[in-house]
Amino acid sequence: MDREEIGLQASIEGFANEKIACGILMKRYANVSLVDLPLSPYDIIIVRKLADSSEDIIRLQCKTAKNSVKFTGGTRGGVDRIYKSDVKTYIQSPKYSDCIVGVHFDNDKPELYFIPTVLIKKLGTKSISIGKIEKLKNNYKILEKCKDKEFVLGKAKEYGILD
Repeated sequence: MDREEIGLQASIEGFANEKIACGILMKRYANVSLVDLPLSPYDIIIVRKLADSSEDIIRLQCKTAKNSVKFTGGTRGGVDRIYKSDVKTYIQSPKYSDCIVGVHFDNDKPELYFIPTVLIKKLGTKSISIGKIEKLKNNYKILEKCKDKEFVLGKAKEYGILD
């Protein structure tokens, strides 16, 4: 495969993974949607009804995860790498989204890794290996409490993600 074909395949895989993650999340939470805003720093929103009848909106950035999950945003990947907006590369944080969902395939079965942006801020890195975040795989409690900094950082220490 030449560079253009590799870029095209990466772009297709990214779009497909967004739809796969959205479908899996929709089966669990119902009120889930892809975000059709090209300059948005997040790809998916989940609107959850809480016990007190209020709503909790979770903003997710979707990433293809092969060996690691990247935390950067603001650049174009795939075949169309010409970048025309004023947005510069950034590391995901609560300013941009609430959680990253890394889509990883294990024997053709999709697995979702939920990495809250409050944890990303504490890690201070641009990516993390899949092996280091095994306890975040399909961890819906982490997703649901992704904005609860104390809970997330406590679990990250318990799971050995943070020292």
